[in-house]
Amino acid sequence: MLTGLLAAVAASVCYGTGSVLQAVGSRRSAQNHAAATARTQYGGPSLSSTAKAAMTWEFAVGTVLDFVGFALGALAARLLPLFLSQTVISANLIITAVLSVRLLGIWLTRAEWMSIGVVCVALVLLATAAGEEGSAHGIPISTHWWLLAISLALMAGGTLAVRLLGPRAAILAGLLSGLGFGALGVGVRLLNGFAPFDPAAMLTDPALYAIVTAGAGGMYLHTVALQIGSVNGATAALVVGETVLPGAIGVLWLGDASRAGLTWMAVLGFVLAVSGAVAVAWFGGREAYLEEEQPQEAAALAPAR
Repeated sequence: MLTGLLAAVAASVCYGTGSVLQAVGSRRSAQNHAAATARTQYGGPSLSSTAKAAMTWEFAVGTVLDFVGFALGALAARLLPLFLSQTVISANLIITAVLSVRLLGIWLTRAEWMSIGVVCVALVLLATAAGEEGSAHGIPISTHWWLLAISLALMAGGTLAVRLLGPRAAILAGLLSGLGFGALGVGVRLLNGFAPFDPAAMLTDPALYAIVTAGAGGMYLHTVALQIGSVNGATAALVVGETVLPGAIGVLWLGDASRAGLTWMAVLGFVLAVSGAVAVAWFGGREAYLEEEQPQEAAALAPAR
């Protein structure tokens, strides 16, 4: 379990740092007139504007960190119960919020710091209460096909929503990207040919293509959410999406469990973690940029209200 926890914590650091760097790259590219005007008729970012954001060095480094985080997160999903691995990984919200102070010039309010503290306490409770991960043996192959179909529907629907709703879809994009990353975690647990390694079994498993679809789609939707909304709010919505449903699936279908007599602690930790993330999303909507200390940079990075 220790190896899984270390992998989950490292994945969290990679994802959190990557999110802030991607936000910096997205907002810098938006200062380019062509990128800023490359939007759909409903106000949503076009594919070209998202591509321009991806060409900045900050975004490129953030993407590399995302891939490293993906590998570490996949390892954690195989070694830990999903309600623990996904929640620890989702603690990247803390890294995102803290780094936002320096790189995005954002004040964190007392309420946000308190919410972050709640998430930290929740993670300690979860790590203490978590038992052994369950097994995917006996799960029918039809479930793998369902996961692929749901992943495709979520990512296609999310892409359409952000193009039609524009800035109003920021939190929705964050939530759907989280569901995508959650589906990725479930897919890793279901994947055949992982251990022992069997390339033929892996390549013929629909779960592999669900992982690719959910991962790529989740990354795109999170990029869009960073372009059009609050970085802390979008990341907090992502946290809810990648923890609640995968955690429930792990307990109900994959056999994940808490230690004997500590179910109450696992439930409490899970509820506190999600509640803390939602609180950061709520208070994150009132971001205040450090205009006195960094007036020019803050004005350049601040998103249009």
